[in-house]
Amino acid sequence: MEIVEILNVTEIEPRFRHPLIFDQFDALALGESFIIQIDHDPKPLYYQLIAERGKIFTWEYLMSGPELYQVKISKNDSEQKEETIGEIVAKDYRKAQVFKKLGIDFCCGGKKTVSQVCDKKGLDKDDVKEELAKLDGQQGNPSQDYQKWDLDFLSDYIINTHHKYVKDTIPFLSEIAQKVASVHGANHPEVIRIAEVFAAVASDLSLHLQKEEKILFPYVKSLVLAEKQGTALPESSFGEVGNPIEVMEAEHEHVGEDLGEINELTNNYTVPQDACTSYRILYRTLEEFENDLHQHVHLENNILFPKAIELEKAMKL
Repeated sequence: MEIVEILNVTEIEPRFRHPLIFDQFDALALGESFIIQIDHDPKPLYYQLIAERGKIFTWEYLMSGPELYQVKISKNDSEQKEETIGEIVAKDYRKAQVFKKLGIDFCCGGKKTVSQVCDKKGLDKDDVKEELAKLDGQQGNPSQDYQKWDLDFLSDYIINTHHKYVKDTIPFLSEIAQKVASVHGANHPEVIRIAEVFAAVASDLSLHLQKEEKILFPYVKSLVLAEKQGTALPESSFGEVGNPIEVMEAEHEHVGEDLGEINELTNNYTVPQDACTSYRILYRTLEEFENDLHQHVHLENNILFPKAIELEKAMKL
């Protein structure tokens, strides 16, 4: 496990703080990190580091005041592989909005890099990376730092928040989609197809959630418990945890494609002028449903699943 030194500058005279931090940064080897502890938001230091050293570091808020701030500063390894989109969003969920604005899939497509996606979509990767970098010097929301959550807690959170939302919303959306299709299908044939696709989504997701809640998540929680208690690796009926995870990821991708089709059919949820109240509610709720699923799948594909695989491997050593 990496041991990261904490540099506490709270009791150092302000004019000596930045030079000391720069000395500490310059002494780092590639890939190494240190943590600064300070009594105010060190954002000016972030911009000074960029100006004087270039964007050769990563900046991560660990504590965001109001009385005490901690920031982890890492010197980038020039040889390290490019982060995937999923890894980027896992570290800072705010960056999902940048990808969403550009039409880049950050959940099911999270295993691709920015360079790979930009090449495929014809986007300028430097422009995209610049947009992402703008968020680095800004404070994040500690409540969204899912990376720090224990896997058992994260599993419960996903079930109690996202699974519950899906279960609560599917019956309503299924009913209103059929209603709008029957009333408006003659003039807007796309709503008939929307009802058909969502019916498939509802069926697939209902079975999918059962698999996670009855098979995968209990095993992940048993891994966490075994690690905490120092007991043996729990037995499973499916071999390694990567096996059911591979199935779950494939199902995520399939549902994501279906919701992507609905997005296209609705022209990004643009309501026609002759739409009734039910029509408008359908589109608004479908958009909400897709947004929730994006975060739901992101938490699983990019955080819970990789960490579960990593934990199981570590316990086999």
